[in-house]
Amino acid sequence: VQLQASGGGLVQPGGSLRLSCAASGFSLSREWMYWFRQAPGKALEWIGSITPTSYTYYLDSVKGRFTMSRDNAKNTMWLQMSSLEYEDTAIYYCAKDRAGASRGSGTLVTVSS
Repeated sequence: VQLQASGGGLVQPGGSLRLSCAASGFSLSREWMYWFRQAPGKALEWIGSITPTSYTYYLDSVKGRFTMSRDNAKNTMWLQMSSLEYEDTAIYYCAKDRAGASRGSGTLVTVSS
């Protein structure tokens, strides 16, 4: 099982980024999938879940700004982030378990002016 997040970078406050999560070694079509982030010096934080049929749940602080989506045929999911804030600076991960234990390599998002 491998999960690789990508698409991070440096963005100004108010900007947008789209992260991708490529899954390999398993089919995510029947899996709930999750996004997490870890800010410098802080614990891993759940930010959202997406069901196999694309129903979504979000952390309150990202609700309305972040949108998760998935394409089961491509074994890929995405996290569209908009109206980014300084506090969104973190390494972002995707995972197939609610605890985040399966998260693979993350991608760094830096929100800075």
